[in-house]
This record gives sequence, C-alpha cells and structure tokens, in this order.
Amino acid sequence: MRLEKVVDIDVKCLQWIYQYTQYKECRRIIWISRTGDGYLYLLIGLLLWGFEPEHGPIFFTTALLAYALEIPLYLMLKHAFKRDRPADLIQHFSAHITPADKFSLPSGHTAAAFLMAVILSLFYPAISPLAYIWASCIGISRVLLGVHYPSDVLLGALLGSSIGVFIIVIDLSQLGGL
Repeated sequence: MRLEKVVDIDVKCLQWIYQYTQYKECRRIIWISRTGDGYLYLLIGLLLWGFEPEHGPIFFTTALLAYALEIPLYLMLKHAFKRDRPADLIQHFSAHITPADKFSLPSGHTAAAFLMAVILSLFYPAISPLAYIWASCIGISRVLLGVHYPSDVLLGALLGSSIGVFIIVIDLSQLGGL
C-alpha cells in the first residue's frame, strides 16, 4: 500500500473519531489527556518510593531511567518525521486544545502513558489492566481532542511499550530478577 493511501486512511479515521467531540465541550476528555502530561508519573514514582518499601525505590529508579531514554528518543522521532498536526493540515479543522509542540508523530502523551503502564505492570501486576486501560484512554483522548492522528497514537503506544520492555530487560539482567 502506498504512503498516500495510508495517510488518507489515517485522516479519514481521525475525522470519523473526531466527529463525536467536534461540537462538544470535552472537559472530561481534556482531564484524561492532562493526566498524561507527566506530573502524575512523577507523583506516582515519589509516592511509591516514599511509601512502598518493597518495590517503590527500584520502581522509581527504573521509571527515571526509562523516561531518560524515552523523552530524547520521542523528541528525535518527532523532529525526524515532522508530521503536521491535524489542525495544520486539514482544512476547516480545529482541535479542542493547543498542543505543546508543532509536530504530531509519535504521540508523546501516549508513549509516556504506555511506558508507565509497562513499568507499573511489572512491579504491580494486579493493577496491570487498569494501567493499560488508563494509557489507552490517554491515547484515545489525543485523537478525540484533534491533536493526533490514530497512527500517531499507535506509534506512541509502540514506542512507550518497547522502551518499557527494553528497560525491564536491562534492569532484570542487572539485578538478577526482582
């Protein structure tokens, strides 16, 4: 399949999904999206580090290492692809929020959320379903708000998950397992 066809399908999927929020206020969706801004990850890490002595400190260290890898890689990819945001490419399209940067691919919110979900799932398997549902909601919210195409979110999820698995493999090999 040619790239133009893939882009066309992506735009059509975005428009189909976005129609459900186009003329709505979207407060809840904005709130969900904002839980992926990064502050919550730091809060989770600090709370676990301070109040959960069994795995909290290693969780915090693992998360710091993971995000130290994810953030530069995400920025490098975003500037390499230079994919315009939907509002900059599609005529008569207006996003519900103003994105923090110019380019859309990959979704940083989604990458960070899936990275956190992978790490949380390793250390706290009981909350794994909740972590992945929350990460998925962040990704979906980015499309519903009109700041990302579906493929941006899929690649963000793949990026975050891949880095999470990579960091876990590195950590486990260094630590000899949990």
